[in-house]
Amino acid sequence: MILEFSRFEFKYVLHKKLREAVESELGYFMQLDPFVEEAEHNRYIVRSLYFDDPYDTAFFDKIDGLKKRSKFRVRTYAREKQAATPIFLEQKGRYDNRVFKHRILIAESSRNFDDKNLTEMLLTEQRNESVLEKFRFDWFRKQIRPVALIDYLRRPYISKYDHEFRVTFDEKLVGTETSELFPGISTTGVQLLPGYTVMEVKFGHQVPGWFHRILQSYELERVPLSKICEGMKRLNLAADI
Repeated sequence: MILEFSRFEFKYVLHKKLREAVESELGYFMQLDPFVEEAEHNRYIVRSLYFDDPYDTAFFDKIDGLKKRSKFRVRTYAREKQAATPIFLEQKGRYDNRVFKHRILIAESSRNFDDKNLTEMLLTEQRNESVLEKFRFDWFRKQIRPVALIDYLRRPYISKYDHEFRVTFDEKLVGTETSELFPGISTTGVQLLPGYTVMEVKFGHQVPGWFHRILQSYELERVPLSKICEGMKRLNLAADI
């Protein structure tokens, strides 16, 4: 399973009342992603284990606003091992003003997933996908290693009129210093942006006029936020100086 895309992504940080107001406005033009219609509170968990090198290059590339940058992460959609939960390797980055993502499936089910074999799996997998090749290059040449886990709950909306336009609300962000995707209940994390929601706006070409009016009405301003950078700062793994 291979997924690739290139699009624009804008982020906004909203306090509770502002998030509720904006979300209610979306109902006229957007609908819940069918994936979460039956889910509790119409949300799903996103869990990502991020990689960086000994010099925190991915961290500082983001902080410095480099127009061409990328990072690797292993992503799944559960806090605990479940039979139906797949695991992916992703390379996500930016080229000029567009965000790109390349993803491949590395495990059909997390039920039998062994964190201790994660590295061996990624380095010995007998496939020729460019994502794996680039990951291996960075592993050996740049010495990237897993540095932190980021969890959050996501509620996604899709446009009724433009299939490329999506809005997601990410809340209850938690960062954990670990090298494992499933570190166990004894490992505790720290809250990131408590009381706030990260709204991500994703589109292929342009923001619809109706949404632009919402942005103006609530005086919303884009922020150059990175969840993993916030996590590394809160966990004292890297400093924005």
